[in-house]
Amino acid sequence: MNKSAIRNFAVWAREKLINDITGRANLLGISKEKILDPLPQSTDQIQYFDIGMSQPYAIHGHEIQQRNDIIDKIRRKQMPHKDAFLAVVEETAYTWFNRLTAIRFMEINGYLLGGIRILSSSVKGKSEPDMVAAPFDADEDFSPEETELIIAMKNDNRLDELFRWILIRECGRLHQVFPQLFEKPGDDTELFFNASFTDKDGVIHHLVSDIPEEDWTDQVQIIGWLYQYYNSVPKNLVFEGLKKNQKISKENIPAATQLFTPDWIVQYLVENSLGRLWLEGHRDSRIKYGWKYYLEEAEQEEKVRAELDSLRRQYSTIKPENIRFLDKTVPRLIQKKDLKSA
Repeated sequence: MNKSAIRNFAVWAREKLINDITGRANLLGISKEKILDPLPQSTDQIQYFDIGMSQPYAIHGHEIQQRNDIIDKIRRKQMPHKDAFLAVVEETAYTWFNRLTAIRFMEINGYLLGGIRILSSSVKGKSEPDMVAAPFDADEDFSPEETELIIAMKNDNRLDELFRWILIRECGRLHQVFPQLFEKPGDDTELFFNASFTDKDGVIHHLVSDIPEEDWTDQVQIIGWLYQYYNSVPKNLVFEGLKKNQKISKENIPAATQLFTPDWIVQYLVENSLGRLWLEGHRDSRIKYGWKYYLEEAEQEEKVRAELDSLRRQYSTIKPENIRFLDKTVPRLIQKKDLKSA
């Protein structure tokens, strides 16, 4: 796994996403200084904003509600406007980073619902994503209206527009599977992100190009490392603040405390917690075969051995499904089926 490439991309992508989303928000008349009201010529179906360009910027239809949702999100923050704006931008950037990396992992490993790549091509050297090149090859049922729209965008060579439509549509479909990561269709985060596969300086191009494809097949650890490196910047800012006697706010606690745990550490913890508990009650179990980090029990005094024997008799009656852990990561290396076959 090329951790240098993963680190460089994650740190760069964070700054790029924040800058792009800030710029997009400014177009909508939303900035860290203020929120603009629509111009008088605006209607229920179209709103105009004077952002200092030669022509007012316009949004249409459901984009108006999405903009209102963004404004509500900012105003619900119990902090000054500037801080609230920056917090919403940061949250949106992080949301899109997670979505894009999740989709990239799923498309490389064949997990996407439509069975076809969305961010890239399976043909080496081809920049046009498979879903853009051949959308009707996907295992999907497009409505007549969607089919007509796809054909129109293809015929007019509006490929980036088609790509964004496909990406947003896929995020809506993935909401059924991952509701905490992918919002329902029409979510306000859609308005903040202008997806493009043709932009060589864009996040999607670098996501596909900068990280070797084989790294996405090296289990799911790459998601953890991307998370770790993405949050390294806010984490460093938090600890720099501590040196200046600045308290950690509730907003900054995740950046300071939520760190990725590599598989070998998880395996060490599992083998010497759940694994030890099971072996204490099942001395002849075969489950230990192949373990790398299990620490054999040290020689004990006779009194201690008697107490351990008493505990082992209790442990021998434990059912796997009744064991509880504080850390959700622990059960992923030793499954119930492993214990039942032990």
